[in-house]
Amino acid sequence: MTMSDPLGDMLTRIRNGQQANKTVIECPYSRLRESVCNVLKDEGFIRAFKSEDRENNKKVLIIELKYAEGQGAIRQIDRVSKPGRRVYSGVNDLPRFYNGLGILVVSTPQGVMADHKARAENIGGEILCQVF
Repeated sequence: MTMSDPLGDMLTRIRNGQQANKTVIECPYSRLRESVCNVLKDEGFIRAFKSEDRENNKKVLIIELKYAEGQGAIRQIDRVSKPGRRVYSGVNDLPRFYNGLGILVVSTPQGVMADHKARAENIGGEILCQVF
């Protein structure tokens, strides 16, 4: 069966993994998921990630979750733009999540990046998810 929202599935796996105090989670590989993981790693929300080949030519992403003082580094992670309702924003209309403490992951023509980097490069795009 095909998945209608692969990125939403990855975010849910991360959320559930942190609630269960897992150190490592796995999810199927895609370039978009890898790009979002790269932003989460650069912003300090996950410790590391890597892609690994499995049997039948399947790739998986192995994501190492980050904890500080027994709490997960990610307090809240939500999907914004969904398959049924895409959310686009220009650079001047990018909202601030938790008054700038959280980040928005934005898919731009220059690639997937955090909202503060998109503002610095003066480009907008599709708001994929919000993380705090």
